[in-house]
Amino acid sequence: MNTWLIILLNSIIVFFLTLVLTRFMKKKNLSRSTPFDFISYVVIALIVTLISLGIITNIYFGLTALAVWALMPIILDYASMKSKWIYNILNGKERVLIKNGKVMEENLAKERMTGQEFIQELRYQKAFNLADVEFGIMETTGDINISLKADKKPVTSYDLGKKIASKTESQTVILDGNMLNEGLTNIGLNQGWLKTELKNKGVALENVFIGQVDSSGDLYLDLFDDLIQVPKTQIKEMLYASIQKCQADLMSFALETKNEAAKSMYSKNTENLKRVLEKLEPYLLR
Repeated sequence: MNTWLIILLNSIIVFFLTLVLTRFMKKKNLSRSTPFDFISYVVIALIVTLISLGIITNIYFGLTALAVWALMPIILDYASMKSKWIYNILNGKERVLIKNGKVMEENLAKERMTGQEFIQELRYQKAFNLADVEFGIMETTGDINISLKADKKPVTSYDLGKKIASKTESQTVILDGNMLNEGLTNIGLNQGWLKTELKNKGVALENVFIGQVDSSGDLYLDLFDDLIQVPKTQIKEMLYASIQKCQADLMSFALETKNEAAKSMYSKNTENLKRVLEKLEPYLLR
């Protein structure tokens, strides 16, 4: 049999075999793989290459080696799910590098990491000031994760005692100038609503590259022509402002009137509108 034909057949065999094996292997980002995972991937790639090029003349020997290097990581992955001891042997243990704001120099030495390298890794985590870091740990993949001190963390709505409406996945309703009925149906809208929104924004459907509706019902448009600016609708903000104006008017009426019954009615409705605004704020101002 011709050499090129042997290479062709071997390549086809190992191609489909590798495709099947990789479907069973753990899905992991290569940048976050452990040294053991990385070596396994490299060895498998080398064996596949050697078999394809016919450098391993006995294909059965090559397939045996490939099966060992492909199946053993799968078996060990299942074993590590059952045993923490096996997991630690395969992946190692996390190591604390900063504790209570204090750098653990002995742990840095164990990881053979210099102070300059450590500072560089902190900068990757957006921590430019070591004094801001409360806790830091090196994962088994070599990544360093940190926790900032309480007074250095970004303020959240929870810290401010503000309620924020939950968000769901945005739905694509326009793609390449075409309406997508599936996206509209998923959020309970129809083409009539979309046409009205486009008309209000003064944009033609064929000029829209991508259109998405977020969980609050706002339509975002990206046009083919980047020089055209899409006006931002502020219907929700205007509604919130209108309710605020009504509340302010009722408060003013309560202060101006001398009729006690009317004053009581105005004050009561002012409080009612205040409670309405508090409930609507997470949905109208986000």
